[in-house]
Amino acid sequence: MDLSYSMKDDLENVKSLGTALMLEMEKITSDFRIGFGSFVEKTVMPYISTTPAKLRNPCTGDQNCTSPFSYKNVLSLTSEGNKFNELVGKQHISGNLDSPEGGFDAIMQVAVCGEQIGWRNVTRLLVFSTDAGFHFAGDGKLGGIVLPNDGKCHLENNVYTMSHYYDYPSIAHLVQKLSENNIQTIFAVTEEFQAVYKELKNLIPKSAVGTLSSNSSNVIQLIIDAYNSLSSEVILENTKLPKGVTISYKSFCKNGVNGTQEEGRKCSNISIGDEVIFEINITANECPKKEQNETIKIKPLGFTEELEINLQFICECQCQSEGEPNSPACHAGNGTFECGACRCNEGRIGRLCECSTDEVNSEDMDAYCRRENSTEICSNNGECICGQCVCKKRENTNEVYSGKYCECDNFNCDRSNGLICGGNGICKCRVCECFPNFTGSACDCSLDTAPCMASNGQICNGRGTCECGTCNCTDPKFQGPTCEMCQTCVGVCAEHKDCVQCRAFDKGEKKETCSQECMHFNMTRVESRDKLPQPGQPDPLSHCKEKDVDDCWFYFTYSVNSNGEANVHVVETPECPSGPDIIPIVAGVVAGIVLIGLALLLIWKLLMIIHDRREFAKFEKEKMNAKWDTGENPIYKSAVTTVVNPKYEGK
Repeated sequence: MDLSYSMKDDLENVKSLGTALMLEMEKITSDFRIGFGSFVEKTVMPYISTTPAKLRNPCTGDQNCTSPFSYKNVLSLTSEGNKFNELVGKQHISGNLDSPEGGFDAIMQVAVCGEQIGWRNVTRLLVFSTDAGFHFAGDGKLGGIVLPNDGKCHLENNVYTMSHYYDYPSIAHLVQKLSENNIQTIFAVTEEFQAVYKELKNLIPKSAVGTLSSNSSNVIQLIIDAYNSLSSEVILENTKLPKGVTISYKSFCKNGVNGTQEEGRKCSNISIGDEVIFEINITANECPKKEQNETIKIKPLGFTEELEINLQFICECQCQSEGEPNSPACHAGNGTFECGACRCNEGRIGRLCECSTDEVNSEDMDAYCRRENSTEICSNNGECICGQCVCKKRENTNEVYSGKYCECDNFNCDRSNGLICGGNGICKCRVCECFPNFTGSACDCSLDTAPCMASNGQICNGRGTCECGTCNCTDPKFQGPTCEMCQTCVGVCAEHKDCVQCRAFDKGEKKETCSQECMHFNMTRVESRDKLPQPGQPDPLSHCKEKDVDDCWFYFTYSVNSNGEANVHVVETPECPSGPDIIPIVAGVVAGIVLIGLALLLIWKLLMIIHDRREFAKFEKEKMNAKWDTGENPIYKSAVTTVVNPKYEGK
């Protein structure tokens, strides 16, 4: 556990972890032990403050913290949960300066100090709890530490004493030591560092990552879940392979799940009592120089059981045991005649052991191994032995140098489709000798005219030439593998209209004979015209629009691929014209008449209003221009009439 200051609240929850975890683990196993270790950081600058006061108490304020340390084995593995609670309860938090912690030093010591930790020959789990990142190999240079970690135990009085001397271990070094000691790691880290430790998990086999709550209150459930995850997976690993030896795995897991290559090393979702099978193939591509036997070991990660395989290399042919020593066939007994060749005695060389190493003048002999007008000995593909070229052997035994001067080989010929001589010939002295019906520098040109034969029995429909099994159309209007497709010719759509109609819609003139006359093309239905193949594809394509017997339009495309197969794509729903709808038409006419009438009335009304306003304005203007006084209007007549009574006497 990380005991830097940021883990203060976590320590309180871990103090009671011992008995609680043992109760949970008793549900899984009857033989369980638990231990506790803590780490902070290397005790040098700049990881911690080295002032005397900070060495005594690295925390600020009135916080009471213990002196900083690298790794401390607080409690070796024990079955006494109460003892765990007691010792962990006495621990105090510490502190450091930088954010990454020295957890890798702690993991290394836990892995290699088996006696001090108390590891037994059972399932071994290491729970690594922190809320920060980690230092790794190379970071020690900041503190002036340059010696690589030696991967050995340096615990004195249960404290790591060489943190100031050795650098942090690398990830690969940790993987090696954890694997050697069958330790499975559970990284219990906060959400903030999940991504970092998940990447680390991918590099460390048989490890798991769990999300630690901010105060470690969920650590027990985290351990249980991670243990179940690790115990349900089997991963095989092997020791270092000898040179020239390869190994391949194939797994046969539950529910018919099989894996090959790297996936063949493991099986997941395994329960107690399940059986899985691994098939392992070991191949030796070359013999060891000393022809000694080799041993490799294969084991499942996290388990102590292992399979030891002793490799005995068969480097001699069976016929060598039947060789004739000092055979007359080897220049008067200067070698052993075996497997049809001479194996020369010591001091003799040559194909038939005809030369002595003491008598051979290399300069004189080299002249016999050079081609005329060349300075290269054996074309740089062999050695000159006794005036004769002995060609080099290739790693691939199927590849051979040959010739008097090793000037020939069977692997440097022209290739086609990734194959020497296109797979249609034999490479002899860097030149392809083609099989019948093939020609060309790489035997990639077929002389067979069958692929060029058109349906009318003519080669390339009489409109092209057959070159290497492919038609080269000389008439630019014609395309396709046999020059039978004409995009601009009338009749492609009409020719196939009836067959498309009968196969797609089961109607038309050929409905009754459809199965006999119309099965010469592959048909695919599409939902709409947008789904039809569009121009631009490799195969020549014709777009067609035709009418069926119901006067409906149907759309299709016709193309011929490079194999001569005709392909038709047809829209599954024809476009049929629909009759007029009387009611909307009548309603529209009536509504139009009414609207036109209303519009005419409105226009008439608007014109009348405009006319009246003009007349009124004209009247007002004339009224303003009148030249007489309104009191002397000549046409004015008073409404009062005065009548004098003739008999009125004024009395």
